[in-house]
This record gives sequence, structure tokens and C-alpha cells, in this order.
Amino acid sequence: MTNGAVLRLDELPVFARGDGVETTLLVGKERFGGTGFTSGITKFPAGKKVPVHSHNCDEQVTILDGTAEAEIEGKTQTVGPNDTTFIPAGVPHRFINTGDGPLTILWVYASETVTRTFAETGETVAHLSPKDLVDRK
Repeated sequence: MTNGAVLRLDELPVFARGDGVETTLLVGKERFGGTGFTSGITKFPAGKKVPVHSHNCDEQVTILDGTAEAEIEGKTQTVGPNDTTFIPAGVPHRFINTGDGPLTILWVYASETVTRTFAETGETVAHLSPKDLVDRK
């Protein structure tokens, strides 16, 4: 069993996902072992987005700062600070920063082993692996 911890965002490693999008893992098996869930923060520069994708587990996303379009199963809604989405496993989705400044989201996956499947190619990659990039060129 892992001891409790305080995480300081500015002291954690940042994973550059391409196109200026950056993700920081907060809690997950990589940091604490068998947690049962995975969480982190992703920051998007103005106008940036992730490709349509799905996961092998349920996901909650809360907007911390900025404005976005949440596209879930082809339906789009505007979301802003404190708005929260629930996305079931296997459901295609993405977030697009529609604001003038950064978009910051807090995400929580209902698994400690997370994959991302890109809708355009059907490729499945391990979450936060070298192939888990926003720029799919």
C-alpha cells in the first residue's frame, strides 16, 4: 500500500503531446502503484485540440480554466470552468480549445491501465506513451 502524498503541479514532469498540448500525470500506477484510477491535467494552447478518440475505460473531464467545445459521440457542446463531462468507455470524443487563452482540463479515468484508440486510424496506444500524441502526422 502506498502512503498518502501531496503533489505539487509545478514539480511534476510534463508530457509534451505535440502542437503545444501538455499533460501532467497526477495519480496513476506509474506514480503510486495499484490506485484503481488514473488522473491528470492537460493544457491546450488557444485553438488546439485532440483528435477524436475513445478509451478502454470511463472518463470524467472537468474544465478548470478556459472555454472548449466538447465533442462526444458527434454532438458538440460549449463547456467552461467547472463544467464536467462523463464519457463512457468506447465512446468517441475530443475537446477543442475555442477560447483566446489556454484551456486546462482535469481528467480522471476509471482504470489504472488506460489506452487511447484514435477514431481516424483505429490505432490503439497506451496512455501517455510516445505514440499518444495530438499531432498524428
